[in-house]
Amino acid sequence: MKPNHLRRQLCSATVALFAASALLAGHPAQAADDTLAALQQRGTLRVGIEGTYPPFNYQDENGQFTGFEIDLARAIAEKMGLQAEFQPTKWDGLLGALDTGRIDVIINQVTISDARQHKYDFSQPYTVSGIQAVVRKKDADTFSSPEKLAGKKVGVVLGTNYEEWLRKNVPAADILTYDDDPTRNQDLDVGRLDAILVDRLAALYQLRQTGGRFALSGPAFSRETAGIPTRKSAPELHQAIEKALNELRADGTLKQISEKWFGADVTQ
Repeated sequence: MKPNHLRRQLCSATVALFAASALLAGHPAQAADDTLAALQQRGTLRVGIEGTYPPFNYQDENGQFTGFEIDLARAIAEKMGLQAEFQPTKWDGLLGALDTGRIDVIINQVTISDARQHKYDFSQPYTVSGIQAVVRKKDADTFSSPEKLAGKKVGVVLGTNYEEWLRKNVPAADILTYDDDPTRNQDLDVGRLDAILVDRLAALYQLRQTGGRFALSGPAFSRETAGIPTRKSAPELHQAIEKALNELRADGTLKQISEKWFGADVTQ
């Protein structure tokens, strides 16, 4: 074999090897873990939550996760023959954690929107709510309509549907963004903010926890539904979650969990 011919063969083999490596690198590392069988072999459903969002998901006095979505996640996992494993993550990192495969699902009041549905598979809604302005009690009558937020300091958590809605519908508002709910709420309490925008269900719970310092201002500004997003590469997992929710709705468990935390069925 001539040396030049040998070099050409070696070069071709090297190019093929790099091409194969690049092809493999182009596929998400989590692809092999997307199957339902892989989750069942592992025995856990890795659930992304904030862990600081009462009454949906938060830590009790013993440091244990509790809340409406904690109960819901455990019930869903049980229907699937799995254990719920909670992965606390700041809100603006939750979708990224789902994208990279660090978590399997997010159960954290993720609003179902057209933009998100293009990228993720969503379950049926498990709560129906809306965007609510919360203020200090003395300002309860201030924001009877969204337009009245213009020129006011309004706090929202970064990357949430509330931020997106506010920038689109009341661009004249002075929008301040936060990494978490407690810091935002504290700024409202001490007067650094005129209002905050939150989930109406969370607002009703919050009012009971703040000793009357906060109040709702105006009606809910829009209707929102929350669902459970999964990667498009995991259709079996999406179907299994949908099946579990249907069963929990049919046997009354979903309603029971809702009434435990809200005193009403907020899942319809």
